[in-house]
Amino acid sequence: MKKLTEIRVIDLFCGIGGLSNGFVQEGLNVVSGYDCDASCQYAYEINNHAKFHNVDITKVEGEDLNKEFGNCLKILVGCAPCQPFSPYSFKVKRKDETKVNLLYTFSRLIKETQPVIVSMENVPQLVDFDKSSIFSDFCYELKSLGYNIYYTIVFCPDYGIPQRRKRLVFLASKLGEIELIPKTHTPQNYVTVRDAIGDLPPISAGEYSSEDPLHRARKLSPLNLKRIQHTTEGGSWKMWPDDLVLDCFKKKTGRSYGSVYGRMKWDEPAPTMTTQCTGLGNGRFGHPEQDRAISLREAAIFQTFPTDYKFFQSIETMNPSVICRHIGNAVPPMLGRIIAKSIKQHLNKYGLWQEKN
Repeated sequence: MKKLTEIRVIDLFCGIGGLSNGFVQEGLNVVSGYDCDASCQYAYEINNHAKFHNVDITKVEGEDLNKEFGNCLKILVGCAPCQPFSPYSFKVKRKDETKVNLLYTFSRLIKETQPVIVSMENVPQLVDFDKSSIFSDFCYELKSLGYNIYYTIVFCPDYGIPQRRKRLVFLASKLGEIELIPKTHTPQNYVTVRDAIGDLPPISAGEYSSEDPLHRARKLSPLNLKRIQHTTEGGSWKMWPDDLVLDCFKKKTGRSYGSVYGRMKWDEPAPTMTTQCTGLGNGRFGHPEQDRAISLREAAIFQTFPTDYKFFQSIETMNPSVICRHIGNAVPPMLGRIIAKSIKQHLNKYGLWQEKN
């Protein structure tokens, strides 16, 4: 690829680098990522060859970012923690105001650095969060700074991602109107669970593949093993015999949780990966056929991480719970690639990027 001007990308709230990695795969120069979770540093740096700053982003100043940007075309991207805007937070009415206000920190850093391009990824509920002005404030601020803004709700299977995740994708540009590239898939050719993980070697609950330590499944209690054995592909606890059903599901309030302890369907995309997606009781995370929850490797595949992505430094330091959290929190790298492709297409329109023939 021939870059017609030097471009640098900084990723805020970067985690282990799912969004950054999508940009890296598309040939964009990611120079650094910022996150308050120190456990993300190894995976972020070794996979993206970029500097990881372990810092409270509310303490970061625009001049800190500008030193890294230098005299280049600036692209600032990020995903402020989405838990305050998630459906769960709406339901339980508990919200961490420090995380809610991180969107204002993002807005402040945009104002202080004036990047040419801005991108943000978040949960769709952000748009209507408590019917408040947090998202409209963000949009208003960027418009006042001279940005053309665009946002849409992305259904990830429409872009080749094998999970039914919906995400808000926001783009802003000082050059002119910007938008996401057209959908790449239709329901007729969505990437399914079978497409994604059908070729992996079988493993049992509590075991891992000798060839791939990430392909490991959590151990099941004897009772939960019986429960999944009574669950067919696509089914859930609703098909268990009465003596296996938890008391909470017998109550009227519990009947609505139909996907809990469920198995995935082979020929549909997987459900949305979460920070607890390798636990059988945390959603429809049962393998379609094998009597276990999905493995860490399968979760990483559903999140579209490259197979050579390094999540841990050594077997001795490997912590499956931390890795599951890292995977579930990440922006799917494929979605990062879609955003990066959209930005490159936009830059090309203004003579600032050109692909090699």
